[in-house]
Amino acid sequence: TYIAMEFARRIGAKEEEAFCVGDGDGKPTGLFAATGGAPVGATAAGADTITFDDIIDLFYSLQPPYRVHASFVTNDSTLKLLRKIKDNSGQYLWQPSVKDGVPDTILGKPVYTSPYVPEIAAGASVVAFGDFSYYWIADRRDTRFKVLNERYAEQDQIGFFATERVEGKLILPEAIKLRKMAAGS
Repeated sequence: TYIAMEFARRIGAKEEEAFCVGDGDGKPTGLFAATGGAPVGATAAGADTITFDDIIDLFYSLQPPYRVHASFVTNDSTLKLLRKIKDNSGQYLWQPSVKDGVPDTILGKPVYTSPYVPEIAAGASVVAFGDFSYYWIADRRDTRFKVLNERYAEQDQIGFFATERVEGKLILPEAIKLRKMAAGS
């Protein structure tokens, strides 16, 4: 049971990475991939910081029908910057959830994080906003586990092997937009 759970955790992490930044070559095409990912909805004014105005521009770059079920995805370091933004009265614009099991929101839309979303850097896309039901994931077959008793018998060890075939692709590019940082100077 432990081995199966550990394989599942590690396979899940690799899938998440591929769904974010996979280049489509032997892996899914990630949302933030340079080729075939989501289109850029707006570009930030700066190369190393993001403002609430940048997020508002991203929000309205998405067509209204896709905003109905939209959510944000970013990484923790970008989210940390967004949580620190204050209005002219010194009040934080961030609205944390007050209900257990309900995600925090920006502009009334859920916010999720992934460690595989690119960090803020010149030219990097750092926030995705849209209806993620248009990013399709296809499990081509069940995960297969094998126990390799004979191969490691001389060392008095047992090997474990797991395989899985999965694909992911944004099938309607207009449903998700990215916030890209300005190019460096």
